[in-house]
Amino acid sequence: MSHKHDKNNNNPFKNDELEEQINNENSVEETAEVIKEEAKKEDDELQKKFDALNQQYLRLAADFDNYRKRQEHEREELLKFGTENALKKMIEVLDNFERGKKALESVEDCVKVKESFDLVHKQTIEALKKLGLEEIDAEGKEFDPNFHDAVMQTPTSEHAEHTVINELQKGYKMGDKVLRPSLVNVAAAQE
Repeated sequence: MSHKHDKNNNNPFKNDELEEQINNENSVEETAEVIKEEAKKEDDELQKKFDALNQQYLRLAADFDNYRKRQEHEREELLKFGTENALKKMIEVLDNFERGKKALESVEDCVKVKESFDLVHKQTIEALKKLGLEEIDAEGKEFDPNFHDAVMQTPTSEHAEHTVINELQKGYKMGDKVLRPSLVNVAAAQE
């Protein structure tokens, strides 16, 4: 019996290294399974996070598209409303032109015609000012390419160089936006 016991301990066919390797392989397979399960859990969590972010992105994109459409509609309404207001103000001026035309049919006095013309001209300017129209100051000012368009240069010693000598056509702006620059004659150095 002791021989049997010895036989197990001294088994010539027994390979401790092989047995350890087999045990390690079983352990590696178990570890691989655990890693696969953890990777699947992590993959599922990442997929859930991706889906949530994707849904959030889609909602944000839809909200932005709705905002853009609303802004576009409001801009169109403002333009329409602004044009409507401008036309209403100008209709009053048109009414006065009509009244003046009828009144002038029988008038031969030039002074009356001039007074009527001046009245309608003043009313037109006032209506446009109420809409935000401003004249650009030019004559006597230093030339500014942002507001003036130099169409002539006159050599002179009476005015400082780059000064607007006279305005050939009025310029207009609305706030900081130039609608039409003033056409001007600018002083140049006399040679």
